[in-house]
Amino acid sequence: MIELYLDTADVGQVARFNACLPVQGITTNPSILAKADVGLSQLLPAVSAVIGPYARFHIQVVSQTVDGMVEEAARIHDLPYDVVVKVPATETGLAAIRKMKADNIPVLATAIYSAQQGFLAALCGADYLAPYVNRIDAMGADGAGAVADLQLLLDRHGLASKILPASFKNTQQVVDVLKVGVAAITLPVDVAAQMLAHPAVQPAVDRFTQDWQVVFGDKLPFES
Repeated sequence: MIELYLDTADVGQVARFNACLPVQGITTNPSILAKADVGLSQLLPAVSAVIGPYARFHIQVVSQTVDGMVEEAARIHDLPYDVVVKVPATETGLAAIRKMKADNIPVLATAIYSAQQGFLAALCGADYLAPYVNRIDAMGADGAGAVADLQLLLDRHGLASKILPASFKNTQQVVDVLKVGVAAITLPVDVAAQMLAHPAVQPAVDRFTQDWQVVFGDKLPFES
């Protein structure tokens, strides 16, 4: 089954969507954590309390050198949670990923803007690949198309990396990448809310209630 993540550090929103959806965990990045003004020592136990002990966390390094990334990844990996270390898929990041995988550290290659970039990260052993769908669209390219090309390359060459698309602004972008058959996805909470909403749903539900009450009043179906 596809792995569903929320791209947020808002524990309240995690609780909201975990109540109605099979949320696997959360993805974070330095910007998300800084905007929420929350550190890992506070966030991880709070989210675990909501989702459960098997929650998976994707946590990004901030170091700028290969050795710094590798050392930081080792410290993140030692945290008492199911953690995947996020590493930008740059030349430096790919060198770090190769060393991390030699130490059996789970890795997500992030900041992917093209199929070829993601393919190289897969060759380096990245467990997850995070193409930035909306950011690719905003640059005038085709975000969903890049995801489709990347999935084709992985399948054609027998690479086990899972595509975990990120960066969405609307539900159509989400549907487009889901049609490709990606193994995972991370949703901003506003887009997750859009996926649950449709202007025709509540009027339909209200009509059902009205029709029922005209005939049966306050009785429940099993009492009728």
